[in-house]
Amino acid sequence: TRLLQVSEVLVAGNRRVLEHRAAERRRVEEAFLAEASLQMDATLDAPETLERIARLAVPAVAEACVVHLRRTDGGLSPVATVHVAAAVQPWLRGVAADDPWLDEALRTAADRPHGTLIAGESLEGSPFGPHGEGPGRNVRAVSISPLRARGKLLGTLTFVYHRPEREIVDLRVLDDLAGRAALAIDTTTAYEQRRLNTEQLQRHLLPDALPDWPGAELTAAYEVADDSLEVGGDFYDAVVRRDGALALFVGDVCGRGAEAAALTGLARHTLRVLLEDKVPPGEALRRLNSVLTTQRQSARFVTAFVGVLVPDGDGYAVEAASAGHPRPLIRRADGRIDEVRASGLLLGVVPDALYEPGRAVLEPGDALVMFTDGLTEARSADGTMFESMLPEAVRECCRDGSGAAGLIARAAAFRALGDDDTAVLIARVTEEHVEDAR
Repeated sequence: TRLLQVSEVLVAGNRRVLEHRAAERRRVEEAFLAEASLQMDATLDAPETLERIARLAVPAVAEACVVHLRRTDGGLSPVATVHVAAAVQPWLRGVAADDPWLDEALRTAADRPHGTLIAGESLEGSPFGPHGEGPGRNVRAVSISPLRARGKLLGTLTFVYHRPEREIVDLRVLDDLAGRAALAIDTTTAYEQRRLNTEQLQRHLLPDALPDWPGAELTAAYEVADDSLEVGGDFYDAVVRRDGALALFVGDVCGRGAEAAALTGLARHTLRVLLEDKVPPGEALRRLNSVLTTQRQSARFVTAFVGVLVPDGDGYAVEAASAGHPRPLIRRADGRIDEVRASGLLLGVVPDALYEPGRAVLEPGDALVMFTDGLTEARSADGTMFESMLPEAVRECCRDGSGAAGLIARAAAFRALGDDDTAVLIARVTEEHVEDAR
């Protein structure tokens, strides 16, 4: 009886030890999975996400990790490989890309609902295990888990083990990790595709190139300051009129997104057609306003400035009109800064609004600097607006030749607050350009 009691005590104690170890192992696994999720969710950059997935598991889970993604033709391509020994990386990369045994194993495992562990005799014919060559001889097992998210097969997550099979993490945990990795991959891939679509649409709302006009040197730049993946409403363009004069304009549609993009396209192309046909700046804005108020389907409004360069003495007159837009600056050859004064109501708000003409003169060496309010409203950490720095920034950019890109770069370096996009268009008249234009 005493022996039986001792035996029961030992069994109970052993059971408690095993339960404690199992509980501790679960805590470690849960902590690892939680940390893995945090690491994978910390970036929306697709390549970095893939690298993080591979690095997370080595050496915590296995001695090597390979992520394959599914191609459009159904095949699998390696996109991230990590080995605990850096010298073995090239070998692992080659096996992941070209080994027929692994390719077949990946295809088979990808069709299964759960992960697969391949060890012992099942490794025969593979580059791994005692029958393998080089670094592969140290491999004792390989596990492959499918990467699935939102009902789609995205690829596979492969772990390569040098450790004994008893030390390999439970396949249940590996499948959980694969599920989290697949969701992270799907999210970053969708984000990247949306970003590319947004960039493509944004490019279509801007001119492919500025005209090569003999009267002035033109530079333009555009900065997207908002990372919301919504298309901005800033625009600019330059068009040579039928009489040879140069028409320039910048504008800004209120808000972001598809509706703002549609309005941006309408405003830019309407102004371009009107100005090319020699319609004066004020009349062009009046007609655009009529179009916007007639077709008004939202509360969005548009600001715009139009300037037409026509010969005047040794330089050019700027025939201008504005619809609630920030006043452009003129950087004179001697460094002085002047404003182009023109005013008018916002576009798309009041029907039959009129836009009074303004006028300025550009001499050789002068530069007309047009911009949207994303430039002036950029703010430093203490709330100071870039508008107060703008005259000096314009002087420097015209002096050092950095032009529109330099002006935007200075505003970006200054900005700590504010997320409005910025467009800048500069026309600089030089002696050579004036002579060529004559």
